Amino acid sequence: MRNYIQPFEFQLPSNLVYELEAVKNRLSSEINFLNISKALVVTDKGIVRAGLLGGIETSLKTGNIKYNVFDEVEPNPSTETCCKCCEIAKSMKAGVIIALGGGSPMDVAKAAAAMATNEGELESYEGIANFQNDPLPIIAIPTTTGTGSEVTPFIVITILQRHYKMTIVSKKIIPKIALLDPTILTTMPTHIAASTGIDALVHAIESYINLAASPASEAFATSAIRMIGKYLRSFTADRNDIEAAAGMIVASTLAGVSFGVARLGNVHAMAHPLGGFFDLPHGVANAILLPHVMRFNMLADNGKYKRIASLLGEDVFRMTGREAAPLAIDAVEKLCSDVNIPKTLSEVGITADKIPQMAKDAMLSGNVKINPRATTEQDIINLYHAAM
Repeated sequence: MRNYIQPFEFQLPSNLVYELEAVKNRLSSEINFLNISKALVVTDKGIVRAGLLGGIETSLKTGNIKYNVFDEVEPNPSTETCCKCCEIAKSMKAGVIIALGGGSPMDVAKAAAAMATNEGELESYEGIANFQNDPLPIIAIPTTTGTGSEVTPFIVITILQRHYKMTIVSKKIIPKIALLDPTILTTMPTHIAASTGIDALVHAIESYINLAASPASEAFATSAIRMIGKYLRSFTADRNDIEAAAGMIVASTLAGVSFGVARLGNVHAMAHPLGGFFDLPHGVANAILLPHVMRFNMLADNGKYKRIASLLGEDVFRMTGREAAPLAIDAVEKLCSDVNIPKTLSEVGITADKIPQMAKDAMLSGNVKINPRATTEQDIINLYHAAM
């Protein structure tokens, strides 16, 4: 007889702080509590242009904390950017790194924090637990509602020469503190709100249905799916809707907690090569791929698709799991359409000539191994073509 509850471990080392004006009210006090006097803020120029750096600087000055700003993070950040950031952290003797932004600044902050206290090239850290010393402590302040990186043990960095996105995994690089402040989301562009919101949905759905899911991770994932279904449309329509902003920033973090433990699936395995070869924003890649991968995985559904459909507002109470499963995909496609996610990869400049190599790279991802339906390289090729 199959034992439904498989062995699992669950740990959440981050201190999660959700509060309106959390940056203003808590940032400097949290740093002072760590007994640290120098900070490096890692962000990107879009965040600076949006004026979000001002609140950080005011808080740091109020707390008499010396700081520098590294704002050269690009989408799909490279190893070169991480090395440059690390050199600044070491030269100023930073005691803490503040990651301000979406997934890209957080990935660079994590990489720089690890490199600042460990030897070797960043590429040598690829894989699981391949550096020894504790990194510099990280305070993560998400400015999007999709990454979840503020609570995860993952770093994803592009090796430009290979068009390859490597993944570094270590519990040591989970941020010590995550400040969730919905008031800093108000300047987010509409298309970023949409794509990062669907990215959070992908995190929740993949970690809910994959083979590594547990009752603990499922609790976080299902809460995130429900909240995204409730708030993403309103948040995309109006980032000044603080209730919707609060719902989305919390949902994104809940999804991050889930996939930080249970990991993901084929969507993420396929999205990373799209970023490596075409510099496609991660959230957009995930959003376009999600319905196609869900359709592929429906054959392995054990009743969870019915739950997803219900959480996204579909009336499936009197349906069997098999009857309800297609409605989960319909609900996802409806949500993507309502927030104007592109429907195909070709719409965003992807060409089919790179599909064979992208499929090979996707198969290197550990996420394929825990996808609910067993997957071959040809399956990945077919899924890319279906999404074109």
